[in-house]
Amino acid sequence: MKPAAVAFYGAALVLLAVGLRELLTGFEENRCSMTYMFEYPEYRRVALPRRVARLYPAYGLYLYGEGVYAQETRALKLTGTPVLFLPGNAGSYKQARSLGSVALRKAENMDGGMHLNVFTVDFNEELVALYGGSLVRQTHFLHECIKAILRLYKQHLKTPPQSVALVGHSMGGVVARALFTLPRFNPHLVSLIITQASPHMAPVLALDPYLLDFYDAVRQKWVYQANKLRNVTVLSVGGGYRDYQVRSGLTSLPCRPGDPNKLSLVVTAVPRTWVSTDHLSIVWCKELVLATVRAFFDLIDAETRQFTDSPERKLTVLNHHFIKHPVRMLRDVQNSSISILDVPEAWSEVNTLRLSYSTPKEGQLKYFLFALSSRRKAYSHFYCRSNNMEMSSWVFGCVHTNGSSCVRAVDLSMGTELLPPYKVLILSLSDLASVTHLVVSASNLNGKQFTVECEWQREESQTLSVSVPHVLSFGFTVSDVTVNSSGLLHNIQLLHFHQVYQAFRINVVSQCRVNRDRLPSVYRIRVSWFREDSFTTASVPSAAEISGMLHTSRPDDSSDVLLQLHTAPNCQYKVSLRTSFPKVLGQALRFCGPMVPVYTAVTLLLACGGQLSTILKSGRAADMSQTLGRGLQPHKINLPVYLLHILLSCSRFQEILSIISIPPEDTLPPTFPDGVLHERAESPEEWPHLLSPLLYLLGAAVAYWGSALLRFLIRLISLTLAPLHRPSVTRTCGTLRLRTQLLIGLCLTVTGWTSCGALAIFASSLLHLYRVLRLQMTERSLSHMLNLAPRKQKPAANGAVEAEPQSKSNELNGVPLLSESALQEVRDDLQLHLSLSVLLMLPVMLSAPSLIHWIRNLRFSTRLDPDPWWLHTVPLIFVYLLLINCNTLQLSNSRLLPVISCLPLPLAITMATFSSLHLYRVAYFLSAALVPLAFCCVL
Repeated sequence: MKPAAVAFYGAALVLLAVGLRELLTGFEENRCSMTYMFEYPEYRRVALPRRVARLYPAYGLYLYGEGVYAQETRALKLTGTPVLFLPGNAGSYKQARSLGSVALRKAENMDGGMHLNVFTVDFNEELVALYGGSLVRQTHFLHECIKAILRLYKQHLKTPPQSVALVGHSMGGVVARALFTLPRFNPHLVSLIITQASPHMAPVLALDPYLLDFYDAVRQKWVYQANKLRNVTVLSVGGGYRDYQVRSGLTSLPCRPGDPNKLSLVVTAVPRTWVSTDHLSIVWCKELVLATVRAFFDLIDAETRQFTDSPERKLTVLNHHFIKHPVRMLRDVQNSSISILDVPEAWSEVNTLRLSYSTPKEGQLKYFLFALSSRRKAYSHFYCRSNNMEMSSWVFGCVHTNGSSCVRAVDLSMGTELLPPYKVLILSLSDLASVTHLVVSASNLNGKQFTVECEWQREESQTLSVSVPHVLSFGFTVSDVTVNSSGLLHNIQLLHFHQVYQAFRINVVSQCRVNRDRLPSVYRIRVSWFREDSFTTASVPSAAEISGMLHTSRPDDSSDVLLQLHTAPNCQYKVSLRTSFPKVLGQALRFCGPMVPVYTAVTLLLACGGQLSTILKSGRAADMSQTLGRGLQPHKINLPVYLLHILLSCSRFQEILSIISIPPEDTLPPTFPDGVLHERAESPEEWPHLLSPLLYLLGAAVAYWGSALLRFLIRLISLTLAPLHRPSVTRTCGTLRLRTQLLIGLCLTVTGWTSCGALAIFASSLLHLYRVLRLQMTERSLSHMLNLAPRKQKPAANGAVEAEPQSKSNELNGVPLLSESALQEVRDDLQLHLSLSVLLMLPVMLSAPSLIHWIRNLRFSTRLDPDPWWLHTVPLIFVYLLLINCNTLQLSNSRLLPVISCLPLPLAITMATFSSLHLYRVAYFLSAALVPLAFCCVL
């Protein structure tokens, strides 16, 4: 390896490592509380009809239970409200224990025996995120499970439930929405779906066409037939930045704009949760599970003891628990007018601009009265906060006063928001035309101490703007702003912060002149176009660092990102922003990670083309590291790809492509939230093309160091296998006879068609790998033998005798003597096959999910159905077998080589254009390059 190439690709590998480290670890620690089972969990299998059990032998339906409840439900005579949990990719049905256990504990405090019956489905832990052939089967089985669950209640209840609520984790949420694509499914059987970290927008990796066909069917149903599904309420919760498997932008629901029954949000914005979860902890995170269970119980109708059918009621409850949690409980009677106790000594009129009051230890009745008449012109808002998190009304609008006290008032507390340390209410004075005074209750009849802080505010004086640094400033440019906090709330607009590839480190340093106890400060990044708000709580004074990143890009008509500071009075806050290059790399991999394998394949394809060109010109094979080093050709790939992108964006050209059945340009999943997606579907984002040189560099680094690792492993394995083989000195070691090739090809073809195509491809790759190992052993043997071979003596210029190695090929008794030319031939063949082996490993890796799925289900079926690799089985098998006997001499003498050596470049350009999302298409382009090469070896 050349030192320059090693240094260059070493630096690229460092960039990749920094991005991966930021993607996998660059987030807050897990702050979720664990859910525990108070009694031993039991999973009682629910018997399904014989027809269903015969069609789906690998699947099952279970009822979750603990202790006494498990014994009471042994006969499956159920009286509760049914909830069905759906596991996701490689998920276990036992993951329902968190939801089921919390629901059982919650039911103990409910009146009238109201409770949930939590069911769970066993999908055999299938890898449905990588192999989409099982998704339709899972959807049909889910339909049978719902019918079986409802039949359990019809046997002994006069008014059995008519629907089941679904909770889907990961791909389980996508399967839940796919129910409505079934032709015989009754949409009234499911009226509520809650999904957790489910990639609704697009699959994370599309390794087979069945996965994308499944998504297309779901999208067609929920977008273009949305009017038929308005009675179905769907809530999608993303995990935040801790979930690096499914980014939260993908959890947005693709739906028609203005559909109020489809809600998408990130778990960091959920009241009383405020934490980020990884892909598994979102199932057992106690804060989120509590919000889900509370919502379920509030959705139960008191009369029918089943989930309500009212879409308005469902939307109200979900908004209450997942979006904006006011201080009034939903089941409380909300009167527009209330009476306040007329206790003169409990009233205090506030004439100052700010109130700060701490309750005493003794319980007392306390009200503060704020007059509106003298404040309407000078101020626009009234802000109040309290660290008393009790669910009770606390701010009122007075409509009838009696001196210094209020007699009749309206409750204004429903606009309260919960922040991590306290509750906050912001009232717009323009909405209070009929109110003469504001009343703040600071009563602590139970003796609990808390603090109340209120003030009058002018919105324009408390809003500042700052332009964020450019993404290529690499942290050297700082944008800062200083807030001299005379108030309790300040808003900072982050101008030009609207793209997902931007990432910043936001530092907030607070300083106070007087040290005394204060309520903590809360820093909130508020995103107007998607519910992905994040909260940071800091003591005063302190220095806090906030990660400024986005899950979705901004639509055209939305406002800027807002940094909201809930501050302490009479303190100074300095806010500074720097671009974080590691976080930018992490964002690039989070959103454009699927493009890195594509560019890895592009690099390997161009390296193979360079190897063929070298053989064509000199008849010799170049070193594999040199060909891979020359595989990085962004000027030959990125520029044509971008020109194709511009061409394919033209509407007239798209019509021509549709006529000749050429697919549209492959782009990354949209980063716009729900609703906006369909308005801008015809104008794809440009930023992935701007990042393509970086992604190409990272893909080339993977190809370079991956091939180096493969070369090292081949050397290591050849050393292990060398004692088991006789030394060989010819380039034909490891080759196969024609009859053997045909026999093996026929056997592998039959194996692929009757069992699994990926198995046949894997077996073929092992045969080629054996050829490479034999060449490696032969090259080592020849090198050692030539070092020990006798040398001729030739006179030197000064008359001395100089040793000369044996360089000509002779024969002794019909056996060829060793020569350097024979060694060179073996080395050329070895470099050729090393270059091919790296390229031939790509189909094996792409087909690995299908092979793993087939192995795990072998006890249920010996044939993979459907098989996404059956089309590639025969071409790739014979490519592997024909390339086994290939050598540099055959290639250099082939008449097809001049044409075939020109194929990799156009194929690489087309691959980068049409395979960034459809990764399974890489196999088609590889076959298009390898099949002619295989024929070149025999013609």
